[in-house]
Amino acid sequence: MASSSGGGGAGGYRSNVGNSGGGAGAESDLTLAPGTYPLTVGGGGSTNGQGSSSTFGTIVSVGGGRAGVVGGSGGGNSGNSNGAAGTSGQGFAGGRGSSNSRTYTSAGGGGGAGQVGANSNSSTGGNGGDGVFSSITGTAVIRGGGGGGNANGGLSLGLGGAGGGSNASNGTASPGTANTGGGGGGSDDGGGGGGSGIIIFTLPIQASLATFSDGVTQTSTVVGANRVYTVTATSTTNETVTIS
Repeated sequence: MASSSGGGGAGGYRSNVGNSGGGAGAESDLTLAPGTYPLTVGGGGSTNGQGSSSTFGTIVSVGGGRAGVVGGSGGGNSGNSNGAAGTSGQGFAGGRGSSNSRTYTSAGGGGGAGQVGANSNSSTGGNGGDGVFSSITGTAVIRGGGGGGNANGGLSLGLGGAGGGSNASNGTASPGTANTGGGGGGSDDGGGGGGSGIIIFTLPIQASLATFSDGVTQTSTVVGANRVYTVTATSTTNETVTIS
């Protein structure tokens, strides 16, 4: 039987304020008292690989699962197998794969932060689950979409979920969008890599200041009475932010 690759799961999605437009548990309330907090932006999984987790203080957003593997959101699967589970409060399961009488296979879509990945059928790969809306930066953005599931033999391919998920491909699938935690699409050659993660948090302008270690790539902007910090990369797993 020819094989096809399930869509990659999106990374788990969390932040420190509860203003997400959808996806229960997508954002977490967290009081940031003065002190030093560990900070790591998880990298997207390599081709057909697992994503790395992002961490901020005690919050851990689990990396997305590759095809058929549990993660922040679970990877889709092929061959009449169920998709993998997501992590409670962070993401949803991937879709189930299928095969038809001509021995072609199609794969389920990867789970998204806000929706399960779609099951495939005998002629179509499953779409990736959608991510979740957040307006923490002052602009509504969707993040954490799952990757689309592949279907071989010229069958229809799954689409990536809204929020950085990549479409499936019969050649080389594109990776999930960087800094969204989006899942990579499935393909005959193993699938696209996942998109890297992101960490976003807010502090009151008048009361708090954040100082980052040298290996942190970040920007900040003022939204209302808060300063919003967006961290897009950390050079090691030992970076920190100190809040005073």
